[in-house]
Amino acid sequence: MKIGIYTLGCKVNQYETQAMEQMLLAAGHTLGSFDEICDGYIINTCTVTAVSDKKSRQVIRRARKTAPDAVVAVCG
Repeated sequence: MKIGIYTLGCKVNQYETQAMEQMLLAAGHTLGSFDEICDGYIINTCTVTAVSDKKSRQVIRRARKTAPDAVVAVCG
């Protein structure tokens, strides 16, 4: 499965994303660019402020628009 990952937020989120990438690669998945068509997307969000909430929703919509049939997972 080809997975695109997008990270919003602090260094902790960036570290968590790196850990997810390693786990996905170990499980045999491939990583793609978030802006290309993938089988699935992981969005590691930050919702500390209203601005970060808005950015998170925009990224989720962008993933749905890029690949409507893809699985979209949101965490953070």
